[in-house]
Amino acid sequence: MKLYIHSSSAISPQPGFTDEGFPAQIRKPESNRFDVVEPEYREWIDPKLIRRMSRIIRMGVAAAKKSLQTAKLEMPDAIITGTAYGCLEDTGVFIQRMVEQGEEMLSPTAFIQSTHNTVAAQIALLLKCHNYNNTFVHRAFSFESALLDAALLLEENPRQKILVGAADEITSYSYDILSRFDIYKKNEEVGDKLIGSGTTGTIAGEGSAFFVISGEKNDQSISCIDDFASLYKPVDAGETEKFIIDFLKSSDTDIKNVDLILSGHNGDNKGDAIYDALQEKLFGGIPMRTFKNYCGEYPTAISFALWYASLLISENAKGSPKKILIWNHYKGTHHSLILLSAC
Repeated sequence: MKLYIHSSSAISPQPGFTDEGFPAQIRKPESNRFDVVEPEYREWIDPKLIRRMSRIIRMGVAAAKKSLQTAKLEMPDAIITGTAYGCLEDTGVFIQRMVEQGEEMLSPTAFIQSTHNTVAAQIALLLKCHNYNNTFVHRAFSFESALLDAALLLEENPRQKILVGAADEITSYSYDILSRFDIYKKNEEVGDKLIGSGTTGTIAGEGSAFFVISGEKNDQSISCIDDFASLYKPVDAGETEKFIIDFLKSSDTDIKNVDLILSGHNGDNKGDAIYDALQEKLFGGIPMRTFKNYCGEYPTAISFALWYASLLISENAKGSPKKILIWNHYKGTHHSLILLSAC
C-alpha cells in the first residue's frame, strides 16, 4: 500500500528548523558528538511546560507540532512513535539520584519521564488526543516498526491521517558508555572528512523527525512511500544483495528508474564496506548521496533520511530526483529500505 506524506519536520544537528527546505549553510561535525541545533521552543510549546520537559521531549513535541501545523491538521487519527533509547537524560538523572540518595526519598518525576512512550504521551496530552497511541522500542527498527503500524491502520482506513515519528538523543552518560564499545572515532578531526575516512568508528548523532501520512493523496502530499522493508542479521553480502533485489521486484521497480540512492554511510570503514561492496554491483551509474554526515549515527537515523529525501523530492526543481531509494544499516545487523517517489 502506498503511504502519502503530507508534511514532514525534523530537529537535527542541522540549523533551520523553522525554515522550509534543507539549510543552505550545512553544519559540519566538529567532534565525535553531533548534537542537534535546538530551536526556540517557546514558539511551539507553552513556556510553563518547557521547564518540566527534558531535551528529547522538547525535540519530539516541537517537531510533531510543526508537522501538524504544516499539514493543517489539528487532531491526528493516531500518534505512533519509535525510539531505541527513550528518554536517556531523565533515566540518567533518576539513576544518579538513586545512587546519591541511597535509594531513599526519590522524586518520581524523573522516573515517570524516563519511560520510552513519554514523547508520544506528551504530544497526546498537549493535543488532548484520545486516539490510538503507540510507541515502538525495537532498537534500530523502531521507526520502521512505527511506519509499519501506521501502514496497517491505513490499510483498514486510508482516509485517516496519522502522525508518525521518531526521536533519540545522545547524553554525556550514554556517550561515555557507548564509547567503551569503540563505536565512535578516537581523537580525530572529523569536519567534512567523515565519509571515506577509512578509519574505525563513527560520530554520535541524535534527532527527531515527524510526518503526517495518509493512505490517500491530496493537494498537500509532498511525496509517496511506495514500499519499505527490513532485514535482520544477514549472514553475508549475498543475503543482503538478495534482500535488495527482492525488494525492488516486489515493489515492481526497475533499478534504472531510481534517480538517487540515499545511503547510510557513517564513516566507519567496516560498516561502509557493506555499502561499497554492493554499490557498483547493484547501483552502478546511479547517483549516491549520504545523510549521516548531516545527522550523525543513531538507531532511528533513517527517520532523518526520510525527511531529507522528502525535501529533495518536493523541491520540484529541474534535476530534482523523482524516485529515491533509502538504504540504511545499523552496525551491519539492521538493514532497511524505503522507496520514495514524487506524487
